[in-house]
Amino acid sequence: MRADGTGTGRYGVVDDQQEQPEHGYEHEAGSGILHVFGQQLKLCRIRAGLERAEFGSMTGYSASTIASFEQGRRIPPPKFIDKADELLDAGGLLKASKEEVARAQYPAFFRDAARLEAQAVALHVYATKAVPGLLQTEEYARAVFRMWRPLLSEETITQRVAARLDRQEIFSRTPLRTISFVIEEFLLRRLHGGRAAMRGQLEQILLHGHRRNVEVQVMPIAQEEHAGLEGPFTLIETKEGQRIAYVEAYKDSRLYTDRTSVRDLEEQYGILRAQALTPRESLELVEKLLGEA
Repeated sequence: MRADGTGTGRYGVVDDQQEQPEHGYEHEAGSGILHVFGQQLKLCRIRAGLERAEFGSMTGYSASTIASFEQGRRIPPPKFIDKADELLDAGGLLKASKEEVARAQYPAFFRDAARLEAQAVALHVYATKAVPGLLQTEEYARAVFRMWRPLLSEETITQRVAARLDRQEIFSRTPLRTISFVIEEFLLRRLHGGRAAMRGQLEQILLHGHRRNVEVQVMPIAQEEHAGLEGPFTLIETKEGQRIAYVEAYKDSRLYTDRTSVRDLEEQYGILRAQALTPRESLELVEKLLGEA
């Protein structure tokens, strides 16, 4: 909550297509929930009388990877946590931390946003800097993360790509979520990752664009009137009926919950959709660009 009482807070972007690299993120993994989980894992393993190599062979991981999990340097996947809890007879202790551990795969500024996104019943994204994260292919996402400055480590890139792909489960969750995108045309023409990567990305957009619960619209370069010149944002509606907006700027992202601010952005998004190509026209344009790729 800001001092002016508007209900604005700094939480992180809801769609990390514009994620800014966070200084010091490389060192975050050794603290917080990962450190606590790692200590619990180690104590459970020792109590079970297992060496790291033995436990690793039982779970399909090397001894060095188990050590990384226990030291909080790597983020264990959910399937590993489930299996470890059962093999070590932890009684649900390890499983209880699974959700928080999963959130640790995101930069700190995006963790609350990831939670809100996962719980959304409706999600509307206006993208101006890259194809929205929810639509990105693995190859395109990896190319985007490789371009961040300061440079990210290969391990961090791998974790962030995996996290981004995991978020895309929202498309198939039941009941189906209502999801829409307005994407600037020039983003579909920019060859992030090379021509082959962009071809795969266009195919991915077509795939999701044909889902019954998804609408993709393209804002054409030739459009003379444009309601979104202030930049990208995302609108979220929760199952409780709360409407939230995230707005992004350089090294900053703001959460708006007050009705006036959210209504203003909802109106802006409505105008953007009216100015953009229709969903059918948009997919036809994507097919045309795919043919040229």
